[in-house]
Amino acid sequence: MSGNNIAEEIKSRCNIVDVVGRYVELKRAGGSHKGLCPFHNEKTPSFVVSESKQFFYCFGCGASGDVISFLMKIENIDFHTAITKLAEEYGIEMDKFGYRNEGKKNQIYEMNREAAVFFFKNLTEKANPGYEYMKRRGLNPKTIARFGIGFAEDDWHGLRNHLLEKKFSEDLMFEAGLVSRSKGRTFDKFRNRVMFPIFNTRGKVIGFGGRALADGGPKYLNSPESSVFSKKNNLYGLNLTRKDINGSNCAILVEGYMDLVSLYRHGITNVAASLGTALTEQQCSLLKRYTENVVLAYDADSAGQKAALRGIELLRKAGIAAKVLHISDGKDPDEFITKNGPQAFRALVDRALPYAEYRIAAARSRYDITTSEGSIGFLKEARDMLSGMSPVEADIYIKKIAEDTRISESAIRREVNEAQESDRQRQPAPARRDYRREKERVRDTDGDKVLQMHLIKLTSVNPDYLPQIGQYEFVFEDPAYYRIYQMIKNVYLEDSEVDINKVSDSLLPEDDVLFREALEKIIFPENSDQVLQECIATIRTQQLKKRQEEILDVLAFLGEEDEDRERADALTKELMELQMTM
Repeated sequence: MSGNNIAEEIKSRCNIVDVVGRYVELKRAGGSHKGLCPFHNEKTPSFVVSESKQFFYCFGCGASGDVISFLMKIENIDFHTAITKLAEEYGIEMDKFGYRNEGKKNQIYEMNREAAVFFFKNLTEKANPGYEYMKRRGLNPKTIARFGIGFAEDDWHGLRNHLLEKKFSEDLMFEAGLVSRSKGRTFDKFRNRVMFPIFNTRGKVIGFGGRALADGGPKYLNSPESSVFSKKNNLYGLNLTRKDINGSNCAILVEGYMDLVSLYRHGITNVAASLGTALTEQQCSLLKRYTENVVLAYDADSAGQKAALRGIELLRKAGIAAKVLHISDGKDPDEFITKNGPQAFRALVDRALPYAEYRIAAARSRYDITTSEGSIGFLKEARDMLSGMSPVEADIYIKKIAEDTRISESAIRREVNEAQESDRQRQPAPARRDYRREKERVRDTDGDKVLQMHLIKLTSVNPDYLPQIGQYEFVFEDPAYYRIYQMIKNVYLEDSEVDINKVSDSLLPEDDVLFREALEKIIFPENSDQVLQECIATIRTQQLKKRQEEILDVLAFLGEEDEDRERADALTKELMELQMTM
């Protein structure tokens, strides 16, 4: 069962009046209860709790929601904590709803934090090879502390024994990937390594990366997958850099820990690391929350450049404009900036090649175009790339290729046209579609969803819209979108800003999918105010249509009695006025 199910179970068992009544003195007013709003200062009660609808609303500040969102707001706790608290109080067994691992997750978070502190003290409180290595790499104590960098001693049981003293079990250590097991023995997984704690965007330690200081094992060793750590879903350093990425509307993506740390200490803070060369779709989606522009700054070796080619394809699919930074002499970003400084690195960023140009340059580097065989091979590869471009973009690159290679424009265009024609012939004929029926279907089913997605995106990018949208929150008929909207409000009320990642982390997994879909698929023009007004106009039109349907339904059942005729006349007049405004 999902978190959604347990939320519904809690709301069905809890009486919102009882829960709110512990914090607010409520008095019955008609079919509802009223009191002074606990979320803003007021002298006249404007806070209403509906027992029938199990809903609260403040006419003064606009606060609203169900029993779960009330508890979150009044006690300043997240969704999961509120769920747990109410479930315990009302005797709801959480393990039946898929929540049995929440307690264990929190234990792992706490144990990882304790391990990070242990490694950090190892590095900073006594002489050790890890600190000497960091000094050679140019890191000062401030940078080390900023990233929580530590050291795992060449000890088989140092961390294990420390965590046992802190009352953590060996089974939990093994589950988190802090220890290994062999032949009935348990021993530290990380030994004689500089340790980089990996944080999620909420500042919790989810795993570690260890850099070896001696030969005989992998250069870098990462924590294994666990209930709190998934390599493909996380980016190193994003807990520190996401605001700078968002503010600059650009992320510089590097491969490893030291690349990021080195750039950061030199003042380049809009950076993230992909925890290796294999960029994933999930990491691209994560970046998309903060920016639509990424510069790939992977290593200059062949593995790094191949990774860059794969990366730009994934980024483009995610709707991100990707460029590739070229570092000469086979250097990585850390080596380059240490030797040449931040200004030289920023100059490289400014000269980063767009997607198409980089692909063409990469293809050319693989062929000797002074030979006929090389020219033919390069032209065939370039042809395939050009055939997928827009006519304007293709024209620009055809001219550049002709200038650089001395292959005639006409020859290149002929190859491109033939490739495009071949692609068209291979495509199956489109199936016949009933466009009228499809249009009706979209209008009937997708319109409400799209409207809700627009409102989610609007409140995420500009929380100033929340008061305006608050009066129309009944539009969120889909419970999932309503929960997302409430979470956005809750985060804003807590922090006076909307941290998109905090919202995402607080949502149920299935709700987070919808949230990310709204952020990624809804694209606004420059004037988001216009979008808001269009949404409000759509809502009002929907209200008018709904009222029109209600009037028509009533008119259909009215008889010929005087009382019915009077009511029919009044409704008919209202209907005519409605139709004039629609």
